[in-house]
Amino acid sequence: MEQTKIVERFLKYVSFDTQSDPDSPTCPSTMKQKALGEYLKEELISLGAEKVEMDENGYVYATVPASAGSEDKPVLAFLAHMDTAGEMSGADVKARIVENYDGGVIVLNEEKKIVSDPKVLPKMRDYIGDSLIVTDGTTLLGGDDKAGIAILMTAVEEWINNDNSEYIARFLKNEPDPELSGLHHPEIRIIFTPDEEIGRGVDMINMDKVNAAFGFTLDGSAVSEIQYENFNAASADIFIRGTAVHPGEAFGIMKNANLLAGEFISMLHPSETPARTKGREGFYHLTGMEGTVEKAELHYILRDHDSSILEKRKKTICGITDYLNGQYGEGTFTAVVKDSYRNMIEKIIPEHEDMINCVKSAMKEEGIEPQVEPIRGGTDGAALSFMGLPCPNLGTGMEYCHGAHEFVSIEKMCAAVRIVEGIARKLTV
Repeated sequence: MEQTKIVERFLKYVSFDTQSDPDSPTCPSTMKQKALGEYLKEELISLGAEKVEMDENGYVYATVPASAGSEDKPVLAFLAHMDTAGEMSGADVKARIVENYDGGVIVLNEEKKIVSDPKVLPKMRDYIGDSLIVTDGTTLLGGDDKAGIAILMTAVEEWINNDNSEYIARFLKNEPDPELSGLHHPEIRIIFTPDEEIGRGVDMINMDKVNAAFGFTLDGSAVSEIQYENFNAASADIFIRGTAVHPGEAFGIMKNANLLAGEFISMLHPSETPARTKGREGFYHLTGMEGTVEKAELHYILRDHDSSILEKRKKTICGITDYLNGQYGEGTFTAVVKDSYRNMIEKIIPEHEDMINCVKSAMKEEGIEPQVEPIRGGTDGAALSFMGLPCPNLGTGMEYCHGAHEFVSIEKMCAAVRIVEGIARKLTV
């Protein structure tokens, strides 16, 4: 595989501004995502993929036919998303390549004094010797998830162009040799989705068009990552009703909703917040608050890898609400608690543990030690797993996404292509 091709692809994809919009009711949430979708559709057609289309909601679907001898194997799906996050602009990306990174500070923008320093960003040290694609520090790079798209598109080209003639000759003689299988693979479905960054990435996906036995999202960071465990998630909206009167006449009458909101906040332990938890530790995260004397609102997200602990967190919210209503009068506090998504591990382990072992084997063939990491968040793969498509997440070689210091390793993107190809090959043996 030529590095030049994957780099050219990636740089082309990040030239499209595809930022999604959480306030838009449409799908995709921004029509500019369709511009990239149209480009990807035409590229897939030019590569020789089949059943290529972009639907009215901006989802791009394509099929790579099975190689000879694997037509009866279960269909495999790979997915990546087209949109970029809202933290910074994704328009007019000025990308450049830092060759053979030496482990030091990278000056992104001398004029604006924007630098990436491994003392602050320690994961940079994991990429010493690699060629890194960075920005000028004023926009996102868009590696999340255009690195995933570039990896899959490069794999598609190699699957379609691969010559399995020697393997096929032996297969027809009923003497198949897995060592000669090259890029042997089952039928593969490629799907590029919109709006993942705003939590709507698979809301309008057509599962009849996906029609696969299992899949993988390409949306992780380190290429050694295998992620099949994510948070169970819920939201909790607290509505507080106060009593407003003139402060000069407030004695015994006023109930200041702002102060009541503060009392609610104080009853959740400060150690159980995102800034003080890690690994599989869950949290209560106050994402928004607003108020007057007369009314106030608190908006929380609740997270835990253990579903039973998440249930306890939900009960804690309701218990505090009941207690404070007992203190200040029924109806002063109202809690609306809703489930958001669940931990995909229950759909993958142990029933599909062979998928995980297949990934580990493909990584080890590339000299990469697999790292099973729980996701401290959600993923399209979690939603898909509960829609009937077991779908772990794999790394792409991008780091520090959603900010000015985002970078992608060219060498790690190439390794991810080989891992994807290795997974497909192993699923045919």
